[in-house]
Amino acid sequence: MIPFFQQPTLQLGPLTIHAFGVFVALAMMWGIAAAERGFRRNGLDVGVGNRLGGWTLFGGLIGAHLFSVLFYYPHKVMSDPWLLLRVWEDISSFGGMLGGVSGALLFLYVGAGHAAFPRRWDYLGVVAQVFPASLAIGRLGCALAHDHPGTTTIFPLAISLRSDAALRFIRGAYADAGLVPNAGATGRAAPTGFHDLGWYEFLFLALVIVPLFQLWQRRNRPGGFYLIAFPLLYLPVRFGLDFLRIADVRYVGLTPAQWVAGLTMLLLSIFAMMRGQRVFGRNPR
Repeated sequence: MIPFFQQPTLQLGPLTIHAFGVFVALAMMWGIAAAERGFRRNGLDVGVGNRLGGWTLFGGLIGAHLFSVLFYYPHKVMSDPWLLLRVWEDISSFGGMLGGVSGALLFLYVGAGHAAFPRRWDYLGVVAQVFPASLAIGRLGCALAHDHPGTTTIFPLAISLRSDAALRFIRGAYADAGLVPNAGATGRAAPTGFHDLGWYEFLFLALVIVPLFQLWQRRNRPGGFYLIAFPLLYLPVRFGLDFLRIADVRYVGLTPAQWVAGLTMLLLSIFAMMRGQRVFGRNPR
């Protein structure tokens, strides 16, 4: 199993810099730079692409916060409505994805005017190409912070519970959820581990989706290809991993992310059947 360690931090006077924040910043910077290269490579207007990136990031930040507080922590909003405006608190990756897509579509169909038409799908395709690697960098930050602890387990890739710090951490996670961990986390007789869902997502993105996207980019692909390929690869895995979560709120037995994943898969299937030829029929170069 993977040894447990506390999230690395750097103290600069009154400011504490956490590894999670560093990796989120790196993910955004890498994504912006990679997308700019992609726009140039595909003969797209870099200026339009940069504006698209700004709208996507802004939509992602707003969506990440609102999805989190409205669906995961509605009780906090009821007691403190101003939380809706504090976008730096409580974020959700799924909300970020939904907000980012919404911001991108709003720009391309409203903000860009005719500047991006008729190659809107090509702009979105470039963003979709670079997104898995950016998400992988961000998920590494989640793994370092152990932001998404799961149930205790004997899975070889889990985080080990052999240290006192790990035991305290997982007991705290279970306590926050009003649960009690199993025997492997309450004593030394049978040391186990706990699922770290940020770590698992990083592995899946870095070892499966990113290499596949690199392989597919060796050939010319139409703009809609990556827009469909990413959710088809990512959503079923995310849906399954969410069953391992400890504390996430559930609606009719499913987490908010699972509901989004399931509905998105359904909508993608309908969309592909109705407009697949239009989306996949053009070569972006």
